[in-house]
Amino acid sequence: MSLVLVTGGSGYLGTQLVAALLRGGRQVRATVRSLDSEAEVRAAVRRGSADDAGLEVVAAGLTADEGWAAAAAGCAEVHHTASPMIQPDDPDDVIVPARDGTLRVLRAARDAGARRVVLTSSFAAVGYSPKPDAEDTEYTEADWTDPGMPGLAPYPRSKAIAERTAWDFIEREGGEAELVTVNPTFILGPTLTARARSSLQLVKAMLDGTMPVVRRQRFGVADVRDVADLHIRAMAAPQAAGQRYLALADGPTISFLELAQILRQRLGPLAERVPTEEAPGAEPPRLIIHNDRAREELGWRPRPAETTIVETAESLRDLGLLA
Repeated sequence: MSLVLVTGGSGYLGTQLVAALLRGGRQVRATVRSLDSEAEVRAAVRRGSADDAGLEVVAAGLTADEGWAAAAAGCAEVHHTASPMIQPDDPDDVIVPARDGTLRVLRAARDAGARRVVLTSSFAAVGYSPKPDAEDTEYTEADWTDPGMPGLAPYPRSKAIAERTAWDFIEREGGEAELVTVNPTFILGPTLTARARSSLQLVKAMLDGTMPVVRRQRFGVADVRDVADLHIRAMAAPQAAGQRYLALADGPTISFLELAQILRQRLGPLAERVPTEEAPGAEPPRLIIHNDRAREELGWRPRPAETTIVETAESLRDLGLLA
């Protein structure tokens, strides 16, 4: 089997994906912004029960061309998980790296002769444009977030723009390269890194007691291990070419208050500081997100959301990341 490239190899999803590929016997090249994080990446994949002897770590950043041609050389398969997850003062601080970094990866993959790129997009690129006439807010892979929608926050805007840019590139300049996107909802699940990043910070804030009230919102949960598995399935299945796949756990969407209640019910003293109140406001519409395509076309079987939520908290505890 040929070498496989994973961008964002030091990230929450990236480390789980690298570990899963290594456990499957693949040789993996992972990109990081700086080689200063190589030791951390290797420790993370070993924490994921993988042998890092088959791992090569190289430097390449989303904001510069340097390093991408060498990173993609010899790789028939490219998993692009790297994307900035910040709340910037200037929206371009997240939009430009997401868009231009995606183009850099796609060009390098095409020029290297890669057969397929699987891109981590987001539900933010699918379901952040409201459906005001619908009693239930229901979304499939056919839906798109309008990046020009007034009031759209920089992060979901960046994901919508980056995915649109990717599909446009493949259509116009992609050559023989195929594209698949994985569009996860709110990613939770055990972390292999030694830091609580991205969505983990919310669960940490609940458990630490620094979030006394939760916002009133419904959302889908996706287990980081299941998102990594969906990446691998989307890379392998011939019928996945040109498709988008929503990733979320089995069962209905939940609210942040329901997430907090699961933590309290399942974790006892560990969750004694978890909030019990919602912020005031109107009740959000019932949110329905379909994962049928991934289940039916790829045989994907995600974990229940409750399992993911509980094991997220246990992971934070076991790594000593809670106050």
